[in-house]
Amino acid sequence: MNVAFVGCGGMAAHYLGVYRDLDWVRVVCCIDAELSSAQKAADTFASDKPLATTDYGQALGNDIDTVIISTPNSCHAFQAIAAMQAGKHVLLQKPVAANLADAEAIERAAAESRQTTGLYMSYFDQPLIHDLRDMAQNPSEKDYIQRDAASAVKFIEEAMKIAASQAESYCQRCSARVSADEYARSNHAFQRVFCDRCFDEVFLERRNFEMQVEINKTIEARDGTVVQSEGERRIAEWLSAKGMAYRYDAKFRLIAEFQIRPDFYLPELDVYIEYWGMDTPQYKMSMYKKQMLYQQEGKRLISVHPKDLLALDGLLRSKLNLFGFLPQR
Repeated sequence: MNVAFVGCGGMAAHYLGVYRDLDWVRVVCCIDAELSSAQKAADTFASDKPLATTDYGQALGNDIDTVIISTPNSCHAFQAIAAMQAGKHVLLQKPVAANLADAEAIERAAAESRQTTGLYMSYFDQPLIHDLRDMAQNPSEKDYIQRDAASAVKFIEEAMKIAASQAESYCQRCSARVSADEYARSNHAFQRVFCDRCFDEVFLERRNFEMQVEINKTIEARDGTVVQSEGERRIAEWLSAKGMAYRYDAKFRLIAEFQIRPDFYLPELDVYIEYWGMDTPQYKMSMYKKQMLYQQEGKRLISVHPKDLLALDGLLRSKLNLFGFLPQR
């Protein structure tokens, strides 16, 4: 997929790294009102550097499939509509527009377009409620802060229950209608909607998967970490040789209570490393979903594939340099 990346400053810089690491995406051009910002974004590519330009017209060329727009809100309408009318897929940063009229104009253009129009939604639920829970339970907070935080959590949770009870929800596996309790239970555990029967089946599948992952860890790296593949062993030994602290196959909460298990997490740099070592269709679908999850949350991800192992040192050095790490050895 050929992509035009429009708007290269601010938070957009965090998303760019995700597209750079997707092997099925090619960033053709980086576009920004400030040429220096566009050039800085283009320079993060070690090879096949995209064009750096201030000309939005480059996003509408025949060689572009998708236009990713991360510009100021006031620019969204004319840029998104022009891209849709040019037959491009469009992924737009939130909010949709600076005013209702522009948002409605974008909606009309999207309805008329034969391509896909999407909006970044970085949070599947509001994470502030988790901060409020922490404040309510933190003994170091003043009494009135704990009391008010607990009251706010209770109010929000009641509002969520009311909304859930009034909505009709259906199991994602069997399509049966689910009750409010079933919805709350499954959404809390899996961030998916299941009836009780399917919930139990999914729970067992997840537990069996966890057990199989542990069984597959049979290869020991020099520092004693036991991993699942030769590729992971080489990454572990490279990190250890460079004196980099890492966590292997640990669970992390990226979105609310939704957890993932990255192959490697580097806490000093807040960087995730994934080794994509298989080539089956099912594995690739899982890989793409996981990559999109990292993208949605603006996480720093380094992807390593089997073909990269021959030049692993150069790859990890160049990628980690982008995040401020300069290995001495």
